[in-house]
Amino acid sequence: MKTTICTAAAIISAAISASAFSQSAAYPNRVVKFVVPVAAGGTVDIVARTLAQRMTEALGQQVIVENRPSASSLVGTQLVAKSQADGYTLLATSTTFLSAPAVLPEPGYDPIRDFAPISLTCRVPMVLDVSPNLPARSVREFIALAKARPGEITYAASGVGSTGHIAGELFSRQAGIKMLAIQYKGNAQSIVEVIGGQVAMMFDQVGTSAPYIRAGKLRALGITSRKRSALFPELPTIDEAGLPGYEDYTVNVLLAPAGTPKEILIRLHAEVTKIAAAPDLHKRFLEQGIELIASPSPDDFAAYVKSEASRYAKLARDAKIKAE
Repeated sequence: MKTTICTAAAIISAAISASAFSQSAAYPNRVVKFVVPVAAGGTVDIVARTLAQRMTEALGQQVIVENRPSASSLVGTQLVAKSQADGYTLLATSTTFLSAPAVLPEPGYDPIRDFAPISLTCRVPMVLDVSPNLPARSVREFIALAKARPGEITYAASGVGSTGHIAGELFSRQAGIKMLAIQYKGNAQSIVEVIGGQVAMMFDQVGTSAPYIRAGKLRALGITSRKRSALFPELPTIDEAGLPGYEDYTVNVLLAPAGTPKEILIRLHAEVTKIAAAPDLHKRFLEQGIELIASPSPDDFAAYVKSEASRYAKLARDAKIKAE
């Protein structure tokens, strides 16, 4: 009797495995959806739509983008976490995916437990922008000014745990200064306040800030990457301009619900790799301050997710960053 039960269990297990393999081998045979948990028009949306267009051509099935904007990207992220693990509903999002669980009391998802990694899709350096009214004209001068006025220098951020907020906290801790974060509902409002001098500075994606920098409405002091930006080759990195070792990027990522078959993850990763390496796309996006990239493998990206989630959790604890 015991042998019969074991044999039956083995048969059922084999059947389930065969069915999963069959589905993976036929993937995709219907529309694939990228859920973008932010509004249309930003870097996350632009990169997701480019991937969707190229994947539609490569996979032979339509890949569409569905925007589900919300505070801290929670609505769209939670939707994908609860979706079927079949490769047809994917999450195209940004660094907020990793930082939000570190600062929000109830994010509604775990970045490691609830998702299967596919790949990084791009990274975008930020720029340290200051109001033209501020006397500091270099990173060194800005740090000296902040040290002379502890707690008085303000910086704009688009919400607790946002990329600009995290970049500011990293900068403060590494420079040994104390600044006051002023939270706004969106990036556009933050820029207006820095231009007007109501707030001293902000960290913003280089492509977004570029028009204001060129118009003289914002003064750029440094780039957060270790390499200079093609948009502003004359602008030093923060590392070389007065804060050695400083580096911070906004990244975009592509993920599936936990439990998605490995064969599907590998197939999708291969497509991201091809798209990121396409010379025409790579050049066009670099001109916008966006570097298309792909992780070496889904497993490598999984290790990145774990490392970054841990880093953000530590920063949130050390800096006492917590949303109410």
